[in-house]
Amino acid sequence: MVKTKTARSIDHRLKSVVWDDQSPLSVTIESPRGKVQTRHGRFVGGRADGVEIVQIDTGAVVVNVLPSRGMGIWSIESDTGRFGWHSPVDGPVHPSLVPIHDPSGLGWLEGFDELVVRCGLESNGAPEHDESGKLTYPLHGRIANLPADGLQVEYDEVSGRLELIGDLRESRLFFSNFRLNSRIRVHAGSPSVQILDDVTNERSTPASLQMLYHINVGHPLLEKGSKVLLPIDELAPKDKLSAGEIESFHEYGEPQSGYAERVYFAKLRGDETNLTSVMLQNADASQALAVTYATKTLPRFILWKNTADSTDGYVTGLEPATNFPNQRSFEASHDRVVEVQPEQTVCFRVTLDPLSDPESVAEMAERIEKLAGDQPPKIHPVPRPGWSPGA
Repeated sequence: MVKTKTARSIDHRLKSVVWDDQSPLSVTIESPRGKVQTRHGRFVGGRADGVEIVQIDTGAVVVNVLPSRGMGIWSIESDTGRFGWHSPVDGPVHPSLVPIHDPSGLGWLEGFDELVVRCGLESNGAPEHDESGKLTYPLHGRIANLPADGLQVEYDEVSGRLELIGDLRESRLFFSNFRLNSRIRVHAGSPSVQILDDVTNERSTPASLQMLYHINVGHPLLEKGSKVLLPIDELAPKDKLSAGEIESFHEYGEPQSGYAERVYFAKLRGDETNLTSVMLQNADASQALAVTYATKTLPRFILWKNTADSTDGYVTGLEPATNFPNQRSFEASHDRVVEVQPEQTVCFRVTLDPLSDPESVAEMAERIEKLAGDQPPKIHPVPRPGWSPGA
């Protein structure tokens, strides 16, 4: 009789985590609003070997954060399903195995499988090469593959608030020195997850940065009939291929083998406090993921549609950003980089709301409709000059 003993499985990554119950990051707090628990551990074996994970259970959702991968959020799990996607990369992948500086500039894609991935900080767009063909800016930058050097948990037992705080540094002698202080904030009994990022220029001279939050959702929320709701001020397709589906840019079909990505660039309308919201809802509007963010520091929005076959990465991206993800030189020529003085800090705020019932989905839809207002949006049928190179 053949017998098998399994040490780890590529299909069940979390089972390969060794949890450290004695870690100062493994805590349980009791509050009037309920209990919040955290667990701290590391993946063992395979491409994930050594990747640090902090799991936060609010009683409403479980949030899986990867400090080793730029404080990215791997997934959010609730009783009604998982918010994330099923990437062919099937990570998490240790940053040491992601060839960021591959000559093609596309090495970043070998580690891409999180729900929330930061792109930046020096650059966040398409790869760029100099006149000799040497890579100057890799796809989506470096921050997602840099580990948190500082890591702590801060909590308030009265309010039930807990924050996982990571300190990261993206630096290179003679070039740049950015410090990212990231707080992942939750509250007991609440499904809401807040990302509070502060980026400081620690050089003695001015610098410029870019930031993009690549928020990626696949099955089960994404399905045939899913829709994205946006309070659009202005929107345009990135390229000719995307323009071909401009009439249905906000709608999703079933997985399709060979489907090539479509991308749409936008400016969204906000409220009097510069907050805006977008939402991806499933076909019957019974579940959704809403993203709320501050347009003051994230004035651009990108919708990425990649409804390829499930095995090829059936996913859509909701992406608040400082700029459009074109080559950095193009964005700089259109004043879409953030100039930061020495010791100046730029603050980015993004909130994720997993919505698990029709009532909360309808409430968010009403908010977005109110943000949109009565003025018709400006939707371009073709790529917009100044937004897309060559338009």
